[in-house]
Amino acid sequence: MKIRAFEHGMDIQGAAEHAINAWYAADGLPEVNTDGAKTWGTFLPIGAPDSFKAACTERGVTYVQGLAQAVTLWLENHPSPTAPLVAQPVVRVIVANQKGGVGKTFISSGIAQALAEAGYRVLLVDYDPQGHLTAELGFEDLMYEDDVETLMMHMDGSAKGDINDLLVALDGERFGERLHLLPASDDAFLRDVALSKVSFSEAALERALEPLEADYDVIVIDGPPSLGLNMDTALYYVRRREGELADRSGVITPVWANKASHRAFRLLKSQMDDLCRKGRIQVDYLGLVVNAYDSRRGKLVKENKDQWEKSSSPGVLAVIGDLKEGREAADGEIPLLEYAPDSDHAQVMRDLAKELAV
Repeated sequence: MKIRAFEHGMDIQGAAEHAINAWYAADGLPEVNTDGAKTWGTFLPIGAPDSFKAACTERGVTYVQGLAQAVTLWLENHPSPTAPLVAQPVVRVIVANQKGGVGKTFISSGIAQALAEAGYRVLLVDYDPQGHLTAELGFEDLMYEDDVETLMMHMDGSAKGDINDLLVALDGERFGERLHLLPASDDAFLRDVALSKVSFSEAALERALEPLEADYDVIVIDGPPSLGLNMDTALYYVRRREGELADRSGVITPVWANKASHRAFRLLKSQMDDLCRKGRIQVDYLGLVVNAYDSRRGKLVKENKDQWEKSSSPGVLAVIGDLKEGREAADGEIPLLEYAPDSDHAQVMRDLAKELAV
């Protein structure tokens, strides 16, 4: 439904409201099989959920069944158009959380690999000064090369060469030469200071990456573990551009099932809201990913996970177990989908990739 709504120039909230209104007017709708369906959430007008629940009771169906009937009816009445309504820019996603160790690199790399495996042209940008993504994919030496231009130089306007020269391809038949990496560089630790001297610094990353956009379907950014100008430039880059459909580009935030992650999320969201207000822009939240979840860690962990799952804006896209394959792939400097293509970790990355409206 999310993708179909995009195709018709609607957001998910509007589509859900239309679906429910159509359900009210329909009679004799068949039962929809909801076995194994995933939870999802969206905003509705004040009072609409209660009114809908009451109508479901009158019709003798559960709330879940009523929603399933409404969504199914809407999809039948809104087939996929034969051509996009408008030309859309490259999809731009940042995996962001200033809290370290929550799995930004793991998730950004995994989503990029899954998209490339599915046939999309993907650029993976290591925007973390620590360069974990670059190292875990086997390119650590590139971060310390002498006399080589860097992403920062393309952002501050001092570069003379072509930014394409910085890219490296990930080998492997699975990715079909469709997955490229823009590595980290050691000058990235000074990025906040350097950006403070750049005119209209919020657009610095966009100016640097613009020459690459036509060559890719998706650009995935492994975000920095800090707030500040560095984060602002990345958030500005994934803002909704003029004519771009809602929830197409934006932010995915990995979190843990603990209180510290809730606090970190509030700080990031506050910075996003401040940037949007002052810059008069819209940055879409694509969702949360609860990472490294293990129910054996106690009652509080489960309660924190449940609290995340109650969020509807942004909603939880996936809960990823604390499994070994991701760590082993990183330690071996092998892409996850090459190291363990049939693992649960690999499959959840494919599921997350499907959530993006490419």
